[in-house]
Amino acid sequence: MSEIPSWHIVGEWFDNCSCAVPCPCTFAQPPDNGFCESVLFWHVHEGRYGDVTLDNLSFVRVGRWEGDLWARQAIGVGGMYIDDHADDAQMAALPAIIGGRAGGFPGWVNECFAGGRQSRGVERAKITYEIAPDLGHWGVEIIGKVKAWAKAISGPTSPPGKYPQLINAPGSETGPGPQLVTWGKATVLSVDAHGFKFDYTLNSAKHIPFDWQGP
Repeated sequence: MSEIPSWHIVGEWFDNCSCAVPCPCTFAQPPDNGFCESVLFWHVHEGRYGDVTLDNLSFVRVGRWEGDLWARQAIGVGGMYIDDHADDAQMAALPAIIGGRAGGFPGWVNECFAGGRQSRGVERAKITYEIAPDLGHWGVEIIGKVKAWAKAISGPTSPPGKYPQLINAPGSETGPGPQLVTWGKATVLSVDAHGFKFDYTLNSAKHIPFDWQGP
C-alpha cells in the first residue's frame, strides 16, 4: 500500500435526505424507517492532499444506507460526482479522502459501515450550487441527475433573519466539536443518478462546516 500523504480540507457541507425534520442522524439516532436516501454536498474552500491542491472544488454523493450508522451497524451504497474542471490528480485525491482510505474523520465514518459500503463509481459533472451568506437557503444541481434545494427553517416565533441552529451535536456528520448545524427543510430532492431514482419534498436538510485532516 502506498503511503498516505498529509492532507487537510476546510469547507462547507450540506445534505438533503429522506428523513423527516429534524434528521435523527445528527442526534446519533437511526434514520427514519431504518434507511436514508440522500444527496450529500461538499465544497472545499481550501485544501490539499500532499502536493495536490483542492481549493474551490465541489463534490456530491448520492446514495442509500440502512441501519444505525452510529451503532456501527450500517450498510451503504453510493456514487460520487466531482467538479468537471477537476484534474486527474484531484479526481484521485477526493475519493481517497471521502471514501475513508486516507483516514481522518471520513476514515472513522467508513468504519461505521460494519456491513460494508459499496461505490457505484466516480464521475465528473458540472455542479451548480448556492449557499446563502446568511444560511437562509442552500442547494445543488447537476442537470438531469440531481436537484436538491432547501430553506432554513423559520416559523411564527422566529426572529427576522435568524434560523434554528445547534452546537455540540451528538451525531454531527462533519465530526466532533462545536460545529454549528443550521436546520433546513427540503423544497425539492430529486435524484436519477448512479442507479438511484427517488423524489422527496418537505424533508430534512442541514448545513454544517467541516475542517478535516489526515491522521
